[in-house]
Amino acid sequence: MTTKPEGAEKRSLVRPVEHRADGNGKMTVSGYAAVFGEVADIGGWFKEVVARGAFTNTLRTADVRAYFDHDTGRVLGRLSSGTLRCEEDDKGLRVEIDLPDTTDGRDVKTLVERGDVSGMSFRFEAVRQEWDETVDPPKRTLLEVRLGEVSIVSEPAYDGTSVALRSREEARNEARRQHNAAAFARRKAEAEAKFRKIS
Repeated sequence: MTTKPEGAEKRSLVRPVEHRADGNGKMTVSGYAAVFGEVADIGGWFKEVVARGAFTNTLRTADVRAYFDHDTGRVLGRLSSGTLRCEEDDKGLRVEIDLPDTTDGRDVKTLVERGDVSGMSFRFEAVRQEWDETVDPPKRTLLEVRLGEVSIVSEPAYDGTSVALRSREEARNEARRQHNAAAFARRKAEAEAKFRKIS
């Protein structure tokens, strides 16, 4: 059964998933789980862009797994075992998975060969982000993410919108706090200046 940590979001990309087989029948699938600079419409609530370098830090430390349809019971590969490879290139987050000789691995192999599987996806938590509230709908730029997993997906879809909307509200509240603190400091400085002139 699929489990998702609190605060995690999923994003999917409908792009061709490539495949190749070696002489021993091993099948490797590859594609992009994210493309830098591409604007995604997140349910009409906001636009989102993944910035170049957003995965740099997480790829140094994360032991990411690859799943089928985000189902943690259907493991296809893992970074630490070398059966999953994730790297940032000029285009985005490139993923390669050496499919296992399991029921799920063989199923995915067949689905990819037939063209039934149409995308890849990744689960993440935002570490650093920027919100542009001057446009409608607002635009979110993911500057750094913590990568939780990558998946080959049969029906690419976006998830985690409510988490992102909470994040946007937190950014708004922080901007209000900073504005109020600056206004308070300005009023205090004006009052002190006025007091010194009187005394």
